[in-house]
Amino acid sequence: MNIEEEQHFELQKIAIVIREGLKSWQELNITAFLASGFGTLPIIGAPYEDKSGKKYLPMSGQPILIYSATKEEMKEIVKKAKDRDIQMSVFNEEMFKTSNDHDNRACINKYETEELELVGIGLCGKKNHVDKTLHGYRLHQ
Repeated sequence: MNIEEEQHFELQKIAIVIREGLKSWQELNITAFLASGFGTLPIIGAPYEDKSGKKYLPMSGQPILIYSATKEEMKEIVKKAKDRDIQMSVFNEEMFKTSNDHDNRACINKYETEELELVGIGLCGKKNHVDKTLHGYRLHQ
């Protein structure tokens, strides 16, 4: 990674927001799906290697913070993020009933932004933009 990439890398912040009131398996499923969207961004660090020489896949060099929000707060977060330089991944409630990527895309495509019944949002952007968007929201417990 060159200096320019490292500087860009350091300015990013990643957060996932999970709607309150879900089952544990749903929270984990949402988190995994949303985090996979970040793999398309320049956030991935170097591969890992243990003392035995076994190599492992690289992961995000940025911490990923997990937040909780109500249904209404989820809509507010999306509104705030739209006005900032933040990239998002989303998980709509209807996606729990699908089993493939094509149907997942259809669950998003048929709604206007404000109509989405979001249960999860992934955010990645400049640290100060993500911080302002999530100011006052609580970390997931």
